Amino acid sequence: MNARVARAWWLVCLLPGLLLLALLVGCDGSATRTQNAAMLTGGSPERGRSAIRAYGCGSCHTVPGVRGANATVGPNLSGIGHRAYIAGVLPNTPSNLVQWIQAPQNVDSKTAMPNLGVAAQDARDMASYLYSMK
Repeated sequence: MNARVARAWWLVCLLPGLLLLALLVGCDGSATRTQNAAMLTGGSPERGRSAIRAYGCGSCHTVPGVRGANATVGPNLSGIGHRAYIAGVLPNTPSNLVQWIQAPQNVDSKTAMPNLGVAAQDARDMASYLYSMK
Protein backbone atom coordinates (compact mmCIF):
# COMPACT_ATOMS: atom_id res chain seq x y z
CA MET A 1 0.00 0.00 0.00
CA ASN A 2 1.48 3.35 -0.97
CA ALA A 3 1.66 6.30 1.43
CA ARG A 4 -1.18 8.27 -0.23
CA VAL A 5 -3.60 5.33 0.04
CA ALA A 6 -2.56 4.68 3.65
CA ARG A 7 -3.29 8.32 4.63
CA ALA A 8 -6.67 8.21 2.90
CA TRP A 9 -7.53 4.95 4.66
CA TRP A 10 -6.70 6.45 8.08
CA LEU A 11 -8.83 9.52 7.34
CA VAL A 12 -11.79 7.37 6.28
CA CYS A 13 -11.48 5.26 9.44
CA LEU A 14 -10.81 8.07 11.92
CA LEU A 15 -13.07 10.85 10.65
CA PRO A 16 -16.43 9.32 11.71
CA GLY A 17 -15.03 8.62 15.18
CA LEU A 18 -13.71 12.15 15.54
CA LEU A 19 -17.04 13.61 14.45
CA LEU A 20 -18.92 11.49 16.98
CA LEU A 21 -16.50 12.52 19.72
CA ALA A 22 -16.99 16.19 18.85
CA LEU A 23 -20.77 15.79 19.02
CA LEU A 24 -20.62 14.03 22.39
CA VAL A 25 -18.30 16.64 23.88
CA GLY A 26 -20.50 19.44 22.54
CA CYS A 27 -23.65 17.93 24.06
CA ASP A 28 -21.99 17.14 27.37
CA GLY A 29 -20.37 20.59 27.50
CA SER A 30 -23.74 22.34 27.38
CA ALA A 31 -25.22 20.21 30.16
CA THR A 32 -22.07 20.61 32.24
CA ARG A 33 -22.10 24.41 31.76
CA THR A 34 -25.71 24.55 32.93
CA GLN A 35 -25.04 22.37 35.97
CA ASN A 36 -21.90 24.30 36.89
CA ALA A 37 -23.68 27.64 36.55
CA ALA A 38 -26.51 26.48 38.81
CA MET A 39 -24.06 25.15 41.39
CA LEU A 40 -21.89 28.30 41.38
CA THR A 41 -24.74 30.78 41.68
CA GLY A 42 -27.42 28.91 43.59
CA GLY A 43 -29.78 29.80 40.78
CA SER A 44 -31.62 28.19 37.91
CA PRO A 45 -30.61 29.04 34.33
CA GLU A 46 -34.17 28.32 33.14
CA ARG A 47 -35.73 30.69 35.67
CA GLY A 48 -32.93 33.16 34.91
CA ARG A 49 -33.89 33.36 31.26
CA SER A 50 -37.47 34.14 32.30
CA ALA A 51 -36.31 36.73 34.84
CA ILE A 52 -34.14 38.45 32.24
CA ARG A 53 -37.23 38.85 30.08
CA ALA A 54 -39.47 39.89 32.97
CA TYR A 55 -37.09 42.60 34.21
CA GLY A 56 -36.66 43.95 30.67
CA CYS A 57 -32.90 43.44 30.40
CA GLY A 58 -33.31 43.13 26.63
CA SER A 59 -34.32 46.81 26.51
CA CYS A 60 -30.62 47.65 26.86
CA HIS A 61 -28.67 44.42 26.34
CA THR A 62 -28.32 41.69 23.76
CA VAL A 63 -28.76 38.41 25.61
CA PRO A 64 -28.44 35.29 23.45
CA GLY A 65 -31.32 32.88 23.90
CA VAL A 66 -33.71 35.51 25.26
CA ARG A 67 -36.40 36.46 22.77
CA GLY A 68 -36.38 40.17 21.98
CA ALA A 69 -33.17 40.85 23.90
CA ASN A 70 -31.12 42.40 21.09
CA ALA A 71 -30.56 45.99 22.17
CA THR A 72 -27.23 47.80 22.04
CA VAL A 73 -27.54 50.46 24.77
CA GLY A 74 -25.59 48.32 27.24
CA PRO A 75 -22.97 45.70 26.43
CA ASN A 76 -23.76 42.43 24.69
CA LEU A 77 -23.90 39.83 27.45
CA SER A 78 -22.80 36.85 25.38
CA GLY A 79 -19.71 35.22 26.80
CA ILE A 80 -19.94 37.11 30.09
CA GLY A 81 -18.64 34.05 31.91
CA HIS A 82 -15.32 34.40 30.08
CA ARG A 83 -14.75 38.05 30.97
CA ALA A 84 -12.30 39.13 33.65
CA TYR A 85 -14.46 41.98 34.97
CA ILE A 86 -18.10 42.88 35.38
CA ALA A 87 -18.86 46.45 34.32
CA GLY A 88 -15.13 47.06 34.09
CA VAL A 89 -14.73 47.30 37.87
CA LEU A 90 -15.65 44.04 39.63
CA PRO A 91 -13.74 40.77 39.29
CA ASN A 92 -16.05 38.34 37.52
CA THR A 93 -17.32 36.05 40.27
CA PRO A 94 -20.83 34.70 40.82
CA SER A 95 -21.37 36.76 43.99
CA ASN A 96 -20.14 39.93 42.27
CA LEU A 97 -22.43 39.37 39.29
CA VAL A 98 -25.40 38.90 41.63
CA GLN A 99 -24.38 42.07 43.50
CA TRP A 100 -24.13 44.01 40.22
CA ILE A 101 -27.52 42.80 39.00
CA GLN A 102 -29.18 43.77 42.29
CA ALA A 103 -27.57 47.14 42.99
CA PRO A 104 -25.35 48.46 40.19
CA GLN A 105 -25.04 51.96 41.70
CA ASN A 106 -23.54 50.46 44.88
CA VAL A 107 -20.67 49.25 42.70
CA ASP A 108 -20.37 52.25 40.37
CA SER A 109 -22.36 55.37 41.18
CA LYS A 110 -21.90 56.68 37.63
CA THR A 111 -23.25 53.62 35.83
CA ALA A 112 -26.13 54.03 33.42
CA MET A 113 -27.52 50.67 34.48
CA PRO A 114 -30.68 51.25 36.50
CA ASN A 115 -31.50 49.59 39.79
CA LEU A 116 -34.47 47.46 38.76
CA GLY A 117 -35.22 46.16 42.26
CA VAL A 118 -34.17 42.64 41.32
CA ALA A 119 -34.95 40.16 44.10
CA ALA A 120 -32.03 38.11 45.45
CA GLN A 121 -33.23 34.77 44.02
CA ASP A 122 -34.00 36.38 40.65
CA ALA A 123 -30.47 37.83 40.58
CA ARG A 124 -28.98 34.38 41.29
CA ASP A 125 -31.15 32.88 38.56
CA MET A 126 -30.14 35.59 36.09
CA ALA A 127 -26.46 35.11 36.90
CA SER A 128 -26.91 31.37 36.48
CA TYR A 129 -28.39 31.86 33.00
CA LEU A 130 -25.63 34.28 31.99
CA TYR A 131 -22.91 31.88 33.16
CA SER A 132 -24.57 28.95 31.40
CA MET A 133 -24.18 30.62 27.98
CA LYS A 134 -21.16 29.93 25.78
